[in-house]
Amino acid sequence: MLEKLRNIRIEEYNYPLPDKLIAQFPLEVRDKSKLLVLKDNALSEDTFANIASHLPTDSLLISNETRVVHARLIFQKSTGSHIEIFCLEPFEPTNDIQLAFQQKQSCTWKCLVGNARRWKSGPLSLDGEIDGTPVTLRASLVERTETAFFVRFSWEPQQLSFAQILDYFGKIPLPPYISREASDNDNSRYQTVFARNDGSVAAPTAGLHFTPNVLADLAKKNIKTLSVTLHVGAGTFKPVSSETIENHHMHSEQVIVPLKLIKEILLHKGKHITLVGTTTVRTLESVYWQGVKWLRQPAKSHTLSIEQWDPYINFPEERISTEMALQCVVDTLKKYNLTELHGQTALLIAPGYTYHIPDAIITNFHQPRSTLLLLVAAFVGDNWKTAYDYAINNNFRFLSYGDSCLFFKHKLYTTLQQ
Repeated sequence: MLEKLRNIRIEEYNYPLPDKLIAQFPLEVRDKSKLLVLKDNALSEDTFANIASHLPTDSLLISNETRVVHARLIFQKSTGSHIEIFCLEPFEPTNDIQLAFQQKQSCTWKCLVGNARRWKSGPLSLDGEIDGTPVTLRASLVERTETAFFVRFSWEPQQLSFAQILDYFGKIPLPPYISREASDNDNSRYQTVFARNDGSVAAPTAGLHFTPNVLADLAKKNIKTLSVTLHVGAGTFKPVSSETIENHHMHSEQVIVPLKLIKEILLHKGKHITLVGTTTVRTLESVYWQGVKWLRQPAKSHTLSIEQWDPYINFPEERISTEMALQCVVDTLKKYNLTELHGQTALLIAPGYTYHIPDAIITNFHQPRSTLLLLVAAFVGDNWKTAYDYAINNNFRFLSYGDSCLFFKHKLYTTLQQ
């Protein structure tokens, strides 16, 4: 199985995407986006505001409650040169994203640096005022590697948190295919209604279509809404550049999964589960695989750690049920008196993968040659081509600020996978 998956040619997951279909701005009203529904090999079109009508009563809907941070910092040197620092992930004194944003006085982050050739030495600084108090932010280059820069940030007053500093000085990091500067409107529109935990450099865009009215409609059908957290990294925009996916390196992202959510999935055994976005899919499928790992070898730690090839290298001869794997995770968390599962996942989901959690996925239209498109193709098979062709021919809006899909897992395709 692993060999077959490694040899998947990424060109088979390419398609012509006209620039005019890449949404540069969000719709004024979130839930007015188009909704393309794929169910039982049949396509239908609707408006996202009506999504509750397509989902079963008494089911579960699970989203990602990460919040996008103002990760772009733009400094101006005395020479007039602009240096842009894009904060990717924390390094010191902690690599835990939640704790990193609580840091006071100073911290070091792994970053991308634009116009780096103009920053040979010396600190950069920004001055401002928060609630009437003068504030200064300084950035010093600690180390430069082939792929990134390590930058130490320090600020005054020291009692401010790094989250407050970024929120004030930083800009929202719009994706590279949105060819404009971020506006004030993006500060709210590039966040989902679920956003709660600071940490992402990109929005979990499937959640951008939800509104309080949509959530109220879901509640009327007794569709319970729950959330996990996956902090989206910049690697989400990285296309597969190799001919096959064997040489593609998946980015690792931090996740938080509440114990009560895992229990809720177990309680809803046999009932429909809809996952909002590829990030939520990867998170909960990773929880399954962590349970498989702990069933084979009793837990030596209580953290989730899934590498991109784990499910394929460690594929069991006799499949472990979803219930058994999730129950193992519940038991392990209880053993350590924990209410949340923390950790990192680099899980790669590609055609040939067997899904364990979702019955349906809500997602946006993804870039050609991307691992996100591979994930969708693993769920609906070659039907992804039919859906994308329809969307292109009917002027759907693509990518982060674009329209949405509701894809149901086809029972026949599920049987063939197993």
